[in-house]
Amino acid sequence: MAKINPSKGAPYARILGVGGYRPTRVVPNEVILEKIDSSDEWIRSRSGIETRHWAGPEETVAAMAIEASGKAIADAGIDAEQIGAVVVSTVSHFSQTPAIATEIADKLGTNKAAAFDISAGCAGFGYGLTLAKGMVVEGSAEHVLVIGVERLSDLTDLEDRATAFLFGDGAGAVVVGPSQEPAIGPTVWGSEGDKAATIKQTVSWDRFRIGDVSELPLDSEGNIKFPAITQEGQAVFRWAVFEMAKVAQQALDAAGITADDLDVFIPHQANVRIIDSMVKTLKLPEHVTVARDIRTTGNTSAASIPLAMERLLATGEAKSGDTALVIGFGAGLVYAATVVTLP
Repeated sequence: MAKINPSKGAPYARILGVGGYRPTRVVPNEVILEKIDSSDEWIRSRSGIETRHWAGPEETVAAMAIEASGKAIADAGIDAEQIGAVVVSTVSHFSQTPAIATEIADKLGTNKAAAFDISAGCAGFGYGLTLAKGMVVEGSAEHVLVIGVERLSDLTDLEDRATAFLFGDGAGAVVVGPSQEPAIGPTVWGSEGDKAATIKQTVSWDRFRIGDVSELPLDSEGNIKFPAITQEGQAVFRWAVFEMAKVAQQALDAAGITADDLDVFIPHQANVRIIDSMVKTLKLPEHVTVARDIRTTGNTSAASIPLAMERLLATGEAKSGDTALVIGFGAGLVYAATVVTLP
């Protein structure tokens, strides 16, 4: 039997740099209220959202991802040619194939980096980070670019009172590379497919092939609605509050630390009430900085954690070397949590 050479990678992996991009258009709650019966006070009290960013025609998924990635690569202090793999988490790239990651890898100037997309909703950044860590340690890539990018304004039903105010657009990226000490902890991840219907697309793409539009949703003017994201708000809220706090604690345990050892908590930016409930359940000390980027960014799904990370570092609320707990959760239902050292 032939002997296969073992993989040769770094002993550990770490986040070396982070970058973000927020579209130029800022959308206040007043714009959302033009099509739903609600109030600014209700939106703020239910979600914590005051404004969100919506992409313009030129701010495509690829364009936003490239902007965020360029910042992350510069922050990491490397050249694009040193990127060995590009992992893009998105649910709002509407071409089935090819993966948008290939276009991003090319336009960034990588040297034919491996490139692929993943679909893991709001947990997508955590999934991508875990894959990147594995590649660096296994040796298939020395540096991996992980991108979370969404244009969720394209998948928002502005007449849906339950979701119209939630979503924003943007891109966040990190570069993962070699480390001589552990800087990305074990990942606690999983899925609960029996709850998949709680967050879903309103209409599957194949409904438009059939030609029968009688069952397709219509807007207030009688036009066929483009597919949008819908959710059972209360069911998702209960799951996130009760189950995700347990997953977050498991990630702390797997990393061998306690809440007292944390400097920063960066949860998926889904809802301020969910974030506050998790902080209470985890009994996080007052010294722990908690990301609440959702207030001005909205829910950007896979982009929310790296965007929040980038803002905390840029404002000085968090600093390089801090120990942070990150957790993403969403459609699937899927989740991923880990402890990282901030770049």
